[in-house]
Amino acid sequence: MSSSVELSSSDDSSDEEIILEIIMRLPKPRVVRERYNPLNNFDDHEFKCRFRLSKQTFLILLHMIEDEIMHQTCRNNAISPVNQLLVALRYYATGAFQEVMGDLIHIHKSTVCRIIKRVSVAIAKLRHHFIKMPTSQNEQHAIQLGFYRMRGFPTVIGAIDCSHVRIQSPNSDIGEQFRNRKGYFSINVQAVCTSNLVITNLVARWPGSVHDSTIFDNSMLRAQFENNEFGKCVLLGDGGYPCRSYLLTPLLNPRSESERRYQKAQIGTRNVIERLFGIWKRRFPVLAIGLRTKEDTTMATIVATAVLHNLLIQENDVMPPEDIVDDQELFQEITTLPIARQNEVGNAVRTNLINTVFHI
Repeated sequence: MSSSVELSSSDDSSDEEIILEIIMRLPKPRVVRERYNPLNNFDDHEFKCRFRLSKQTFLILLHMIEDEIMHQTCRNNAISPVNQLLVALRYYATGAFQEVMGDLIHIHKSTVCRIIKRVSVAIAKLRHHFIKMPTSQNEQHAIQLGFYRMRGFPTVIGAIDCSHVRIQSPNSDIGEQFRNRKGYFSINVQAVCTSNLVITNLVARWPGSVHDSTIFDNSMLRAQFENNEFGKCVLLGDGGYPCRSYLLTPLLNPRSESERRYQKAQIGTRNVIERLFGIWKRRFPVLAIGLRTKEDTTMATIVATAVLHNLLIQENDVMPPEDIVDDQELFQEITTLPIARQNEVGNAVRTNLINTVFHI
């Protein structure tokens, strides 16, 4: 009798083990996690500190790209355009890993990665509306007036320079092309801005090892100036660029008082581009921390943040007080580039400017 009871207990235990094994082999049940809405959870100041723009500007941006990022079906609990845009903006504001972003917003990291790419591409498509050189005489005159009021430098429609945006190693045969002179991997981004920090031209596709002057020489902007599309307007650049009739650079060794006045005005006016890079990277820290996405997503993200920068200026959406950039902090990072071989025509234009405008 006792043996039969033990046999029955053994059979029950065996059945339980079989059932447990079957359960363990079953696919993990899908869990739809509840998603929060920061538009309701934060006031405007808290929202701006976390997403770098006000709720009003957020809604304007959402209206511009909503159709582009909206899923065509509601199956599988599709993520709304609002939440997609919030995910991308939070990434721009922190540069956090996709897995961390997903844990905070209750979305899987692979979904976060796809969202960042989709939203960045959608915002970058707005670049033709927000990033453009002045074409009409009224636009050019307004920009020239803004620069002239700074240090008395005439006919300037833009300050030009390049800045490195850190990226992860491309892990390919061409990876070393992205290693810059400072030793880390980057995209060398060329930008032109106005006196009020509006970006009017952007090139974000060259590896970090490429020199600033090479990027400009191969840009559409140079062709436009060569074709005289901007008349007698000029750009201001640093010593890394060759001096040309439309691109004026600092003097190597100013001697006369006129040359020193030119030098002071040129450097003081051109430094607005350094301030732009500081504010741009401070507002969107992902540009300073570094991008860990694929190359096409990285370039789209850089352009997207530039579009957002101009949109925020257009909407007068100022940075939170604690994020305002100190000029002295910015200029500590400015390095002097080697003086490029000067162009004879550019030298003549620069000398004429010194002898007429800056002559005592």
